[in-house]
Amino acid sequence: MRTIVPQTQLNRPLGKAVYWTVLTVVVVVFTLVFIGPLYWLVTGGLKSTQEVIQSPPTLFPSEIHWGTYATAWRELKIGRLLFNTVYYAFGALAFQLVFDVAAAYSLSKLRPVLGNVILGMMLATLMIPSAVLIVPQYLTVLDLPLLHLNLISTPWAIWLPTVANAFNIFLLKRFFDSIPQDLLAAAAIDGASPLRTLRSIVLPMSKPILGVVSIFAVVNVWKDFLWPMLVQPNPADQTLNIGIRSLATGVPQNVIIAALAIASAPTILFFLVFQRSIMSGLTSGGLKG
Repeated sequence: MRTIVPQTQLNRPLGKAVYWTVLTVVVVVFTLVFIGPLYWLVTGGLKSTQEVIQSPPTLFPSEIHWGTYATAWRELKIGRLLFNTVYYAFGALAFQLVFDVAAAYSLSKLRPVLGNVILGMMLATLMIPSAVLIVPQYLTVLDLPLLHLNLISTPWAIWLPTVANAFNIFLLKRFFDSIPQDLLAAAAIDGASPLRTLRSIVLPMSKPILGVVSIFAVVNVWKDFLWPMLVQPNPADQTLNIGIRSLATGVPQNVIIAALAIASAPTILFFLVFQRSIMSGLTSGGLKG
């Protein structure tokens, strides 16, 4: 492996000392930057109300209050909000897997007329800030074209805008491009239709990238704040982020911090469980034919 510092200098005592010093400093700094906010979030929920708002803040809770998390779960109705969020997130995931996989497969293997033009137009939408699209999206779900349906306060208002995800389609297309065309030709010779080829050959080989797309779909819905706040005005149907904000009036600050810690836990656990699939999916670039 080629580095800025030659290997002969790294093998010397001074080189080893400098190497381990720099490595230790970098690891400690990055650990503090990433773990520090999570530590403050978790320990903030364990402190009393007076300790949370005191200045300067304390690094460790002087007295641990485990009951704050139970209070947050009960008073802010975390269970119902968590169910709503899971319902919206996995509904969006199901639609994205069906439509994005079909779009990427058709662009990669079926190669329709003007397919490259369509792909270029989809990728061009990635350059548009998401905030610019809020107004046209809201007007669309307010009066769905042709059908003239009002989707506000329905799950469709969250699911439909997430279906056509240009980044996920591009990610899937790149992976499908790496699947040898000879493999699909052999399936066609055996009489397999394009749909049978997709179901029996392409999808089983695409588990890593499907895992990455699934994680992106779930996390995008889970962390979104502005769009669910616009299209889900009913408190009983809101997601975790919006529900905690709506119900936080008059609630002690340590209880709100505990509720935010509970809301963050599922996505962190989701990443820790599937981190190997995420890394393998992001680094898988091709298959050997």
